[in-house]
Amino acid sequence: MTLDASGRSYLVTGGASLIGSHLADVLLEAGAAEVRLLDNYALGTPETVAHLKDHPRVRHLRGDVLKLPDLLQAAQGVDGVFALAGYLTLPMAADPATGLSVNTLGMVNTLEACRFAGARRIVFSSSVAVYGNAADHPMAERTGFVSEGLQPASKLYGASKLIGEGLCARYAAAHGLQYNVLRFASVYGVRQHARAVNAVFVARICDQVRRGEAPVIDGDGSEVHDYVYVTDVARACAQAMLSAAHGHACNIATGVDTTHTEVARTALRLCGRGDLQPVYREDRRAVRSAAGTRLGFTRDLAARELGWEPRVTLEQGMRALLDWQRASA
Repeated sequence: MTLDASGRSYLVTGGASLIGSHLADVLLEAGAAEVRLLDNYALGTPETVAHLKDHPRVRHLRGDVLKLPDLLQAAQGVDGVFALAGYLTLPMAADPATGLSVNTLGMVNTLEACRFAGARRIVFSSSVAVYGNAADHPMAERTGFVSEGLQPASKLYGASKLIGEGLCARYAAAHGLQYNVLRFASVYGVRQHARAVNAVFVARICDQVRRGEAPVIDGDGSEVHDYVYVTDVARACAQAMLSAAHGHACNIATGVDTTHTEVARTALRLCGRGDLQPVYREDRRAVRSAAGTRLGFTRDLAARELGWEPRVTLEQGMRALLDWQRASA
């Protein structure tokens, strides 16, 4: 679909983030009159949105989703809100009390701000973590949450995202607020941070190989994830806001399972390091998301309702990430 946000204004909570920075780029390119990036910089960084520092249609707002007045002020007059603010698995493990507060009470505050500001729609950034250790294949949106075998942080994170989804549906039923929920797979790319456990693996492997080191893999390398590039995710957010369809929870995934070994071999190929081989070590990771040797996320619903499909292959995305790492070194 052609993205046309002409004359519209949007609030992005967690705006100084990987996805937030790319979403702002997409909205501005689509003609948005104003993009407000709200962040308390506890996890986000000014450097992530430095390229937007002086953009005339961007407002950088320091605020906290746990403080309702901050959200009420930031949301005044906006057409829609992108709820990106949240704790991922790694920070959830380090500080579960704050993580649960941000992911649950923070969503209540965000929805309340939408209601009082008269925003038409909210797009909520959920996660495929809502499936936990489910063994359905393919993994469609009807798949339920299976908590058995999950590490505590992954269990808390997935449950908090399910609560966020439920809150969106509740506000839609009670107040007529339109919503779309996007269940992101493992998001990686340029401006990568170090908080998303699966995406951190991609960035670490790229960095090791770029520096001439053998890529180190925890376990036997057969663990799979669905790696989706950040520009595809940002476009999905915009399409979820601008589409006529609403009331959906959609997987935002490539539908391609990629093993840790395949990630390492891709990095070696892109860097021309045929002299190196992956090194496997005992898996002693303190924090892991749900993982297995098969996932198979479907993306049919996102294609049908939002007109979204991924465009960037893993090789293309990793090449861009490597180029960015070289430029940032």
